Amino acid sequence: MAQLRITEIFYSLQGESNTVGLPTVFVRLTGCPLRCGYCDTTYAFKGGEWLDQEAVLAQVAAYRPQYVTVTGGEPLAQEACLGLLTALCDSGYMVSLETSGAMSIAQVDPRVVNVMDLKTPGSGEMMKNLWANIERLKPSDQVKFVICDEADYRWSCEQVDKEQLADRCEVLFSPALGLQDATELAEWILRDRLSVRFQIQLHKYLWGDVSGK
Repeated sequence: MAQLRITEIFYSLQGESNTVGLPTVFVRLTGCPLRCGYCDTTYAFKGGEWLDQEAVLAQVAAYRPQYVTVTGGEPLAQEACLGLLTALCDSGYMVSLETSGAMSIAQVDPRVVNVMDLKTPGSGEMMKNLWANIERLKPSDQVKFVICDEADYRWSCEQVDKEQLADRCEVLFSPALGLQDATELAEWILRDRLSVRFQIQLHKYLWGDVSGK
């Protein structure tokens, strides 16, 4: 039986994406090959507990959820993540995957909603973007830009235009907490009449900047 290294499994409100506010079970896998400057889940880089897939499914089922999000770290850094995603879909959940965009989504179950970052210059990890993933995006997927400053905003607008991202899937612009003022970003989006969804991290406004919950 495949095993996965798990940092935590918890039940909360979805803080981001187009299911924001909906009760969701989060399965946070351990480990990440990136080191983004604004990362708020550095505690998931190491440690964790090895669990087999059935044990993970049992913990998820105990919450009786409709929505399940597999996150990290970078969940696709663990090969067994692919099987877990399929098993969650087979169990009847609405499943999303939060991924950095640095690893291929080609083998992800097509029933899964990919919420994929494109790393901005301000992240410090822009060179890790796997641009081939853009061609693999489905209309149900979402691309997220975490914006650290005005230069990041301009760069993000260029990518949305160049890759015609708004025609491929939903596009999310999110201010990096403590770096980019949220109101200012909202005003830029309105000024430039962008076809993107502005989002803030709801969970941080409800429970503070602790453990991503």
